[in-house]
Amino acid sequence: MTRVSRNTLSCVLGCVVLALIPACAAQPTRVSSTTNTKLQVVSTVSPIVNIIYNVGGERIELVGIVPEGTNSHTFEPAPSDAARLAQADLIFVNGLQLEEPTKKLAEANKKASAELVELGPQTIQAADYIYDFSFPKQEGKPNPHLWMNPMFALHYAEITRDNLVRRDPTNADYYNKNFTAFQARINELDTAITTAVGTIPEKNRRLLTYHDSFAYFAPRYGFTVIGAIQPSDFGEPSAKEVADLITQIRQAQVPALFGSEVFPSKVLEQIAKESGAKYVDTLRDDDLPGAPGEPLHSYVGLLVENVTTMTNALGGNPAPLNAVQTANVPGLDSNVSQPQ
Repeated sequence: MTRVSRNTLSCVLGCVVLALIPACAAQPTRVSSTTNTKLQVVSTVSPIVNIIYNVGGERIELVGIVPEGTNSHTFEPAPSDAARLAQADLIFVNGLQLEEPTKKLAEANKKASAELVELGPQTIQAADYIYDFSFPKQEGKPNPHLWMNPMFALHYAEITRDNLVRRDPTNADYYNKNFTAFQARINELDTAITTAVGTIPEKNRRLLTYHDSFAYFAPRYGFTVIGAIQPSDFGEPSAKEVADLITQIRQAQVPALFGSEVFPSKVLEQIAKESGAKYVDTLRDDDLPGAPGEPLHSYVGLLVENVTTMTNALGGNPAPLNAVQTANVPGLDSNVSQPQ
Protein backbone atom coordinates (compact mmCIF):
# COMPACT_ATOMS: atom_id res chain seq x y z
CA MET A 1 0.00 0.00 0.00
CA THR A 2 1.42 3.36 -1.00
CA ARG A 3 2.03 5.67 1.96
CA VAL A 4 1.82 9.40 1.43
CA SER A 5 4.25 11.64 3.30
CA ARG A 6 4.00 15.36 3.91
CA ASN A 7 6.75 17.91 4.52
CA THR A 8 6.60 19.64 7.89
CA LEU A 9 5.97 23.37 7.66
CA SER A 10 8.15 25.81 9.52
CA CYS A 11 7.31 27.37 12.89
CA VAL A 12 7.04 30.71 11.10
CA LEU A 13 4.13 29.34 9.04
CA GLY A 14 2.60 28.06 12.27
CA CYS A 15 2.50 31.59 13.63
CA VAL A 16 0.86 32.82 10.43
CA VAL A 17 -1.73 30.04 10.55
CA LEU A 18 -2.53 30.79 14.17
CA ALA A 19 -2.97 34.45 13.41
CA LEU A 20 -5.42 33.74 10.60
CA ILE A 21 -7.63 31.10 12.22
CA PRO A 22 -10.78 32.45 13.87
CA ALA A 23 -11.82 31.37 17.34
CA CYS A 24 -14.47 28.65 17.57
CA ALA A 25 -16.94 28.58 20.43
CA ALA A 26 -17.70 24.84 20.25
CA GLN A 27 -15.60 22.51 22.37
CA PRO A 28 -14.03 19.40 20.79
CA THR A 29 -15.06 15.86 21.55
CA ARG A 30 -12.66 14.61 24.21
CA VAL A 31 -12.08 11.18 25.65
CA SER A 32 -9.83 11.85 28.61
CA SER A 33 -7.94 9.89 31.22
CA THR A 34 -6.36 10.60 34.58
CA THR A 35 -2.69 10.38 33.63
CA ASN A 36 -0.42 12.14 31.16
CA THR A 37 1.83 9.07 30.67
CA LYS A 38 -0.47 7.69 27.99
CA LEU A 39 -0.06 8.30 24.30
CA GLN A 40 -1.50 11.68 23.37
CA VAL A 41 -3.67 11.19 20.27
CA VAL A 42 -5.59 13.81 18.29
CA SER A 43 -7.98 13.24 15.40
CA THR A 44 -10.70 15.13 13.54
CA VAL A 45 -14.27 14.01 12.72
CA SER A 46 -16.25 11.99 15.26
CA PRO A 47 -16.59 8.70 13.30
CA ILE A 48 -12.82 8.52 12.89
CA VAL A 49 -12.28 9.54 16.52
CA ASN A 50 -14.60 6.70 17.51
CA ILE A 51 -12.78 4.16 15.34
CA ILE A 52 -9.53 5.18 17.03
CA TYR A 53 -11.14 4.92 20.46
CA ASN A 54 -12.32 1.39 19.73
CA VAL A 55 -8.69 0.37 19.27
CA GLY A 56 -6.94 2.59 21.82
CA GLY A 57 -9.59 2.60 24.55
CA GLU A 58 -8.49 3.90 27.93
CA ARG A 59 -4.79 3.31 27.17
CA ILE A 60 -4.60 6.52 25.13
CA GLU A 61 -5.56 10.15 25.71
CA LEU A 62 -7.80 11.00 22.76
CA VAL A 63 -9.13 14.35 21.53
CA GLY A 64 -11.39 15.02 18.53
CA ILE A 65 -10.79 18.48 17.08
CA VAL A 66 -13.97 18.78 14.98
CA PRO A 67 -17.11 19.12 17.13
CA GLU A 68 -19.95 16.75 16.30
CA GLY A 69 -22.60 18.21 14.02
CA THR A 70 -20.08 20.55 12.37
CA ASN A 71 -19.49 20.73 8.62
CA SER A 72 -16.06 19.11 8.46
CA HIS A 73 -15.45 20.45 4.94
CA THR A 74 -15.53 24.07 6.08
CA PHE A 75 -14.30 23.63 9.67
CA GLU A 76 -11.53 25.97 10.81
CA PRO A 77 -9.66 24.98 13.99
CA ALA A 78 -9.40 27.46 16.84
CA PRO A 79 -6.02 28.81 17.99
CA SER A 80 -6.49 26.78 21.18
CA ASP A 81 -6.38 23.62 19.06
CA ALA A 82 -2.73 24.39 18.29
CA ALA A 83 -1.87 23.59 21.91
CA ARG A 84 -3.64 20.21 21.68
CA LEU A 85 -1.85 19.41 18.45
CA ALA A 86 1.49 20.50 19.93
CA GLN A 87 1.08 17.95 22.75
CA ALA A 88 0.10 15.05 20.48
CA ASP A 89 2.25 11.99 19.85
CA LEU A 90 0.01 10.84 17.00
CA ILE A 91 -2.32 12.94 14.85
CA PHE A 92 -4.76 10.99 12.68
CA VAL A 93 -6.53 12.75 9.82
CA ASN A 94 -8.72 11.39 7.05
CA GLY A 95 -6.80 13.16 4.33
CA LEU A 96 -8.05 13.50 0.74
CA GLN A 97 -8.17 17.26 1.41
CA LEU A 98 -10.94 17.00 4.00
CA GLU A 99 -9.12 18.76 6.85
CA GLU A 100 -6.54 21.02 5.24
CA PRO A 101 -6.69 23.86 7.83
CA THR A 102 -6.32 21.36 10.69
CA LYS A 103 -3.55 19.50 8.88
CA LYS A 104 -1.61 22.72 8.25
CA LEU A 105 -2.01 23.73 11.88
CA ALA A 106 -0.76 20.31 12.97
CA GLU A 107 2.25 20.39 10.66
CA ALA A 108 3.18 23.85 11.91
CA ASN A 109 2.85 23.09 15.62
CA LYS A 110 3.52 19.38 16.22
CA LYS A 111 6.56 18.40 18.20
CA ALA A 112 9.51 16.77 16.44
CA SER A 113 8.67 13.28 17.68
CA ALA A 114 4.99 13.48 16.70
CA GLU A 115 3.60 11.83 13.59
CA LEU A 116 0.80 12.94 11.29
CA VAL A 117 -1.00 9.90 9.87
CA GLU A 118 -3.28 10.27 6.85
CA LEU A 119 -5.71 7.37 6.80
CA GLY A 120 -7.42 7.76 3.42
CA PRO A 121 -4.34 7.67 1.18
CA GLN A 122 -3.17 4.53 2.99
CA THR A 123 -6.52 2.81 2.42
CA ILE A 124 -7.11 3.25 -1.32
CA GLN A 125 -4.93 4.25 -4.26
CA ALA A 126 -5.35 7.60 -5.99
CA ALA A 127 -6.73 5.77 -9.04
CA ASP A 128 -9.66 4.65 -6.88
CA TYR A 129 -10.60 8.11 -5.61
CA ILE A 130 -14.18 9.01 -6.53
CA TYR A 131 -15.05 12.35 -8.08
CA ASP A 132 -18.74 13.10 -8.38
CA PHE A 133 -21.60 15.58 -8.04
CA SER A 134 -20.38 17.35 -4.90
CA PHE A 135 -16.69 16.67 -5.59
CA PRO A 136 -16.03 17.26 -9.31
CA LYS A 137 -12.67 16.15 -10.66
CA GLN A 138 -11.91 19.54 -12.20
CA GLU A 139 -11.71 21.01 -8.70
CA GLY A 140 -9.13 18.43 -7.68
CA LYS A 141 -10.73 17.36 -4.41
CA PRO A 142 -11.90 13.73 -4.30
CA ASN A 143 -14.88 12.59 -2.29
CA PRO A 144 -13.25 12.00 1.12
CA HIS A 145 -15.96 9.88 2.83
CA LEU A 146 -14.11 6.57 2.82
CA TRP A 147 -15.18 5.77 6.38
CA MET A 148 -18.78 5.32 5.24
CA ASN A 149 -17.66 2.00 3.73
CA PRO A 150 -17.23 -0.29 6.79
CA MET A 151 -14.37 -2.22 5.19
CA PHE A 152 -12.44 1.00 4.66
CA ALA A 153 -13.22 1.93 8.27
CA LEU A 154 -11.76 -1.41 9.30
CA HIS A 155 -8.57 -0.51 7.47
CA TYR A 156 -8.52 2.82 9.34
CA ALA A 157 -8.66 0.75 12.56
CA GLU A 158 -5.83 -1.46 11.33
CA ILE A 159 -3.63 1.55 10.56
CA THR A 160 -4.48 2.92 14.01
CA ARG A 161 -3.59 -0.38 15.68
CA ASP A 162 -0.25 -0.59 13.88
CA ASN A 163 0.71 2.96 14.87
CA LEU A 164 -0.36 2.55 18.51
CA VAL A 165 1.54 -0.74 18.82
CA ARG A 166 4.66 0.79 17.29
CA ARG A 167 4.57 3.84 19.55
CA ASP A 168 3.39 2.03 22.69
CA PRO A 169 4.55 -1.63 22.51
CA THR A 170 3.86 -2.14 26.22
CA ASN A 171 0.15 -2.10 25.45
CA ALA A 172 0.39 -4.06 22.19
CA ASP A 173 -1.73 -6.97 23.46
CA TYR A 174 -4.48 -4.59 24.51
CA TYR A 175 -4.54 -2.78 21.16
CA ASN A 176 -4.48 -6.06 19.23
CA LYS A 177 -7.29 -7.50 21.32
CA ASN A 178 -9.45 -4.42 20.79
CA PHE A 179 -8.77 -4.45 17.05
CA THR A 180 -9.76 -8.10 16.77
CA ALA A 181 -13.03 -7.41 18.59
CA PHE A 182 -13.71 -4.34 16.44
CA GLN A 183 -12.99 -6.38 13.31
CA ALA A 184 -15.64 -8.89 14.40
CA ARG A 185 -18.13 -6.02 14.88
CA ILE A 186 -17.39 -4.66 11.42
CA ASN A 187 -17.76 -8.08 9.79
CA GLU A 188 -21.07 -8.55 11.61
CA LEU A 189 -22.17 -5.09 10.45
CA ASP A 190 -21.12 -5.77 6.86
CA THR A 191 -23.14 -9.00 6.73
CA ALA A 192 -26.20 -7.34 8.27
CA ILE A 193 -26.09 -4.41 5.83
CA THR A 194 -25.79 -6.79 2.87
CA THR A 195 -28.77 -8.83 4.11
CA ALA A 196 -30.94 -5.78 4.85
CA VAL A 197 -30.19 -4.10 1.51
CA GLY A 198 -31.06 -7.38 -0.20
CA THR A 199 -34.66 -6.91 0.97
CA ILE A 200 -34.97 -3.58 -0.86
CA PRO A 201 -36.53 -3.97 -4.33
CA GLU A 202 -33.67 -3.71 -6.80
CA LYS A 203 -35.26 -0.81 -8.67
CA ASN A 204 -35.31 1.17 -5.40
CA ARG A 205 -31.61 0.77 -4.60
CA ARG A 206 -30.84 4.30 -5.72
CA LEU A 207 -29.61 7.12 -3.57
CA LEU A 208 -30.22 10.80 -4.09
CA THR A 209 -28.84 12.65 -1.09
CA TYR A 210 -28.23 16.24 -0.11
CA HIS A 211 -24.53 15.82 0.71
CA ASP A 212 -22.77 13.06 -1.22
CA SER A 213 -21.42 10.97 1.65
CA PHE A 214 -22.19 7.51 0.23
CA ALA A 215 -19.92 7.30 -2.81
CA TYR A 216 -17.76 4.54 -1.28
CA PHE A 217 -20.65 2.90 0.58
CA ALA A 218 -22.92 2.47 -2.44
CA PRO A 219 -20.80 0.17 -4.65
CA ARG A 220 -20.21 -2.34 -1.86
CA TYR A 221 -23.91 -2.82 -1.16
CA GLY A 222 -25.41 -2.56 -4.63
CA PHE A 223 -26.73 0.99 -4.50
CA THR A 224 -26.45 3.49 -7.34
CA VAL A 225 -25.86 7.10 -6.37
CA ILE A 226 -27.85 9.03 -8.95
CA GLY A 227 -27.17 12.52 -7.67
CA ALA A 228 -26.52 14.95 -4.86
CA ILE A 229 -28.33 18.21 -4.19
CA GLN A 230 -25.48 20.17 -2.66
CA PRO A 231 -23.14 21.88 -5.16
CA SER A 232 -19.40 21.61 -4.78
CA ASP A 233 -19.22 25.06 -3.17
CA PHE A 234 -21.50 23.79 -0.33
CA GLY A 235 -24.10 26.39 -1.21
CA GLU A 236 -27.62 25.77 -2.55
CA PRO A 237 -28.48 24.60 -6.08
CA SER A 238 -29.69 27.13 -8.63
CA ALA A 239 -33.32 27.30 -9.74
CA LYS A 240 -32.42 25.49 -12.99
CA GLU A 241 -30.58 22.76 -11.09
CA VAL A 242 -33.60 22.30 -8.82
CA ALA A 243 -35.93 22.02 -11.83
CA ASP A 244 -33.62 19.51 -13.51
CA LEU A 245 -33.47 17.42 -10.34
CA ILE A 246 -37.26 17.35 -10.03
CA THR A 247 -37.50 16.12 -13.64
CA GLN A 248 -34.82 13.50 -13.03
CA ILE A 249 -36.53 12.22 -9.88
CA ARG A 250 -39.90 11.95 -11.61
CA GLN A 251 -38.43 10.14 -14.61
CA ALA A 252 -36.40 7.74 -12.48
CA GLN A 253 -39.30 7.24 -10.04
CA VAL A 254 -36.98 7.68 -7.06
CA PRO A 255 -38.99 6.67 -3.96
CA ALA A 256 -37.09 8.76 -1.37
CA LEU A 257 -34.69 11.68 -1.03
CA PHE A 258 -32.26 11.71 1.87
CA GLY A 259 -31.26 14.83 3.73
CA SER A 260 -28.58 15.28 6.36
CA GLU A 261 -28.46 15.99 10.08
CA VAL A 262 -25.55 18.36 9.47
CA PHE A 263 -26.84 20.04 6.30
CA PRO A 264 -30.51 21.02 6.80
CA SER A 265 -32.07 22.08 3.50
CA LYS A 266 -35.45 23.61 2.68
CA VAL A 267 -34.55 23.15 -0.99
CA LEU A 268 -34.46 19.36 -0.63
CA GLU A 269 -37.83 19.44 1.10
CA GLN A 270 -39.22 21.46 -1.81
CA ILE A 271 -37.75 19.07 -4.36
CA ALA A 272 -39.28 16.08 -2.59
CA LYS A 273 -42.70 17.75 -2.40
CA GLU A 274 -42.77 18.71 -6.07
CA SER A 275 -41.37 15.39 -7.31
CA GLY A 276 -43.61 13.19 -5.16
CA ALA A 277 -40.71 11.45 -3.44
CA LYS A 278 -40.60 10.81 0.30
CA TYR A 279 -38.28 13.15 2.20
CA VAL A 280 -36.08 11.76 4.97
CA ASP A 281 -33.66 14.22 6.59
CA THR A 282 -31.85 12.14 9.20
CA LEU A 283 -28.81 10.60 7.45
CA ARG A 284 -25.44 11.26 9.07
CA ASP A 285 -21.78 11.10 8.17
CA ASP A 286 -19.95 13.27 10.73
CA ASP A 287 -22.42 13.15 13.62
CA LEU A 288 -22.80 10.01 15.79
CA PRO A 289 -26.37 9.09 16.80
CA GLY A 290 -27.59 9.06 20.39
CA ALA A 291 -25.89 10.62 23.39
CA PRO A 292 -22.37 9.89 24.67
CA GLY A 293 -22.37 6.67 26.66
CA GLU A 294 -25.35 5.20 24.78
CA PRO A 295 -24.70 2.04 22.73
CA LEU A 296 -25.77 3.71 19.48
CA HIS A 297 -23.26 6.55 19.92
CA SER A 298 -20.52 4.84 17.92
CA TYR A 299 -19.21 4.34 14.41
CA VAL A 300 -21.09 1.04 14.13
CA GLY A 301 -24.22 2.74 15.48
CA LEU A 302 -23.88 5.42 12.80
CA LEU A 303 -24.00 2.83 10.00
CA VAL A 304 -26.80 0.84 11.64
CA GLU A 305 -28.96 3.95 11.95
CA ASN A 306 -28.24 5.12 8.40
CA VAL A 307 -28.95 1.77 6.76
CA THR A 308 -32.08 1.26 8.88
CA THR A 309 -33.34 4.64 7.67
CA MET A 310 -32.52 3.89 4.03
CA THR A 311 -34.01 0.40 4.12
CA ASN A 312 -37.28 1.59 5.64
CA ALA A 313 -37.63 4.46 3.17
CA LEU A 314 -36.82 2.33 0.11
CA GLY A 315 -39.23 -0.50 0.87
CA GLY A 316 -36.99 -3.05 2.55
CA ASN A 317 -36.79 -4.75 5.94
CA PRO A 318 -34.06 -3.51 8.33
CA ALA A 319 -34.56 -6.37 10.83
CA PRO A 320 -31.11 -7.95 10.14
CA LEU A 321 -29.52 -4.82 11.63
CA ASN A 322 -31.27 -5.27 14.97
CA ALA A 323 -28.78 -7.88 16.16
CA VAL A 324 -25.64 -5.85 15.39
CA GLN A 325 -23.65 -4.85 18.49
CA THR A 326 -23.22 -1.09 18.32
CA ALA A 327 -21.52 -0.36 21.66
CA ASN A 328 -17.84 0.54 21.69
CA VAL A 329 -15.49 -2.41 22.13
CA PRO A 330 -13.66 -1.09 25.22
CA GLY A 331 -16.71 0.66 26.70
CA LEU A 332 -16.94 4.44 26.86
CA ASP A 333 -14.66 6.41 29.14
CA SER A 334 -16.81 8.11 31.77
CA ASN A 335 -15.07 11.47 31.43
CA VAL A 336 -16.33 12.72 28.07
CA SER A 337 -17.06 16.31 27.08
CA GLN A 338 -19.15 16.96 23.99
CA PRO A 339 -19.47 20.13 21.91
CA GLN A 340 -22.32 22.39 22.92
